[in-house]
Amino acid sequence: MNTRHVTSLVAAGAAIVMLLSGCGSTGTSNSSNASDSNIISVYGSEPAHPLFPGNTTEAGGGKVVDQLFAGLVTYDAQGGIHNEVADSITSSDNATHYVIKLKSGWKFTDGTPVTAHSFVDAWNYTANSANKQASASFFSTIEGYDDLQKPDVDPKATLSGLTVVDDNTIDVKLSQPDSAFPVKAGSHAYMPLPESAFKDPKKFGQHPVSNGPYKFVSWQHNHSIEMVKNPDYKGNRVAKNDGLNFRIYTSPDSAYADLRGGNLDFTNTIPDTALTSFQSDKSLKAYNEPGGNTLTFTIPEWLEHFGQNEEGNLRRQAISMSIDRKTIAEKIFHGTATPAVDFLAAPISAYSKELKGNEVLKYNPSKAKELWAKANAISPWIGEFGIAYNADGTAKNWVEAICNYVKNTLDIDAKSIPMSTSDEFLSNVDSGKMTSAYRSGWGPDYPSADNYLVQLYDSSSADGKGGNSGNYKNPEFDAMMDKALSAPSTEEADKYYQQGEEILLQDLPAIPLWNQNATAASTSAVSGVAFDYGGGPVFTALTKKQ
Repeated sequence: MNTRHVTSLVAAGAAIVMLLSGCGSTGTSNSSNASDSNIISVYGSEPAHPLFPGNTTEAGGGKVVDQLFAGLVTYDAQGGIHNEVADSITSSDNATHYVIKLKSGWKFTDGTPVTAHSFVDAWNYTANSANKQASASFFSTIEGYDDLQKPDVDPKATLSGLTVVDDNTIDVKLSQPDSAFPVKAGSHAYMPLPESAFKDPKKFGQHPVSNGPYKFVSWQHNHSIEMVKNPDYKGNRVAKNDGLNFRIYTSPDSAYADLRGGNLDFTNTIPDTALTSFQSDKSLKAYNEPGGNTLTFTIPEWLEHFGQNEEGNLRRQAISMSIDRKTIAEKIFHGTATPAVDFLAAPISAYSKELKGNEVLKYNPSKAKELWAKANAISPWIGEFGIAYNADGTAKNWVEAICNYVKNTLDIDAKSIPMSTSDEFLSNVDSGKMTSAYRSGWGPDYPSADNYLVQLYDSSSADGKGGNSGNYKNPEFDAMMDKALSAPSTEEADKYYQQGEEILLQDLPAIPLWNQNATAASTSAVSGVAFDYGGGPVFTALTKKQ
């Protein structure tokens, strides 16, 4: 018996786990004076890709895309979901069929209307593997997705499950139940695109036309990205300032120095060198609140001795248990991070401190040595262990600390491997060219355990189609995620998500380290600093004294 209910998206389906882009950051110092107008200058890093929402999975581009585009829904600071361009999302047939109604009157900054085609054409473009968009896996539950992943797929092929009924109506048929679909609808991957995006994608990626709180002005590569308030924006995130200037830095220290000198208004990346002092610095306003970001490092399965097998699992577990997370958090993060106990962050409802197998996240050098010895009995260790990171970020100290623990505990050569820029680093991660372990982490795209687990570890997100950069594939884990998406309630879904995490704790496709607080600093003239549920800054709320 089929049932229907209309979801206003103040509360989505019962199985949706409530509680934003898979993102990492940093980026040339720009020390020009901050303007006296209400344009807010903020810390930025060079985006890894052109500014297509469906190809944006890191913070440099994510911060920008978030301000430029508006999707079907938005999320509030508590993880609640509210309609944006959507008027309603109606689900039926056990969350395998959705009908989306759009509000009328929305338009892009070039004056063209936002219609059902704006969404459907964008989703088809992102999902089609010929277009090489990093968020393709976000559409994996829509009918026809697998056909779009074939090597010889026509670049113009579309998802069979998507139908434009009229200018304001989209019909969505799924290949499996997906109660998280309405939550995902506010993520980068689901943003609408105007016709100009497909006529000249190269031009669009450098000068996007959008429908969000801000209108794009310019992108001077490795220097700045400027945007102004969009007077035609009709959504929930109306800007209190006149615009944003993302100044691109290659060092958080340079940005922090500019902030203290009054040449930058706001940064949400506090350098390691300032973590002990930024909250007591009288020349600034400081912020330190719980957030939704996770910090990990990934050991890809293609590395010798680290396959998805008994030896690889033993070595990952041994390395994890070699690390004293508590001491590193105290000495390096100074109260801005807490040791991880699972793969989620505390604001997410499925988060748990009681997962079976979470002892692999606790410092236990004797057990680590025992596990390493068992792995050596399978295949003797040769070589060295390295962790790569981008040197223009804030990972240097904690990566070096981890390598020291691994070296001293397991008596092997272990070293940090700096890569000069985040662009170089992310290019190697995205293309699967890493020849060592590498720093990783996640800031949620949408408020659900699905975003942390399915988008990072499900097989559908591997092979360059999503955030599963280590290409982890475990059918047992995939099946547990499918059960979570089919669950009739949040409570039942959380049980399946947690069982999936217990599988991850055995395999450790990434090694959880810490949950990071939302930290930021501004000049005394800036007010309105706030964070979303994931710990990201709400840029539209920023304003400053004239």
